[in-house]
Amino acid sequence: MKIIKKKTWPEYFELVLAGKKKFDLRLADFDIEEGDILVLEEWDPQTKEYTGRKIEKKVDYVLKLRLDDFGQKEKIEKDGLLVIQLGQSYEKK
Repeated sequence: MKIIKKKTWPEYFELVLAGKKKFDLRLADFDIEEGDILVLEEWDPQTKEYTGRKIEKKVDYVLKLRLDDFGQKEKIEKDGLLVIQLGQSYEKK
C-alpha cells in the first residue's frame, strides 16, 4: 500500500468532500494500485498555495486508458471524453 498525494482545485475538493464526486481523473504519469491511499490536497490556483485541507481516500479501482485503446484517437481528440459516475440501479416503473 502506497500513500500518493495530489493537488486538487477547490471546486473539485468540495465535490469530493460533499460525497458527490467519487472518482478522480488524472494523467497516468504515476503508479497507483487498488488499496493505495490517495491524499487529495486542496490547491488554490490563484494564490498557487495549498490551503491546508486534505482528504484521504482508499483506491478501490484503477482504469488506465490510452487515447487509441479503442482505435478512436482522432475522435477523442475532436470530441473529448466523458467520465460517468454510476449511481444506484434504476428500475423502470
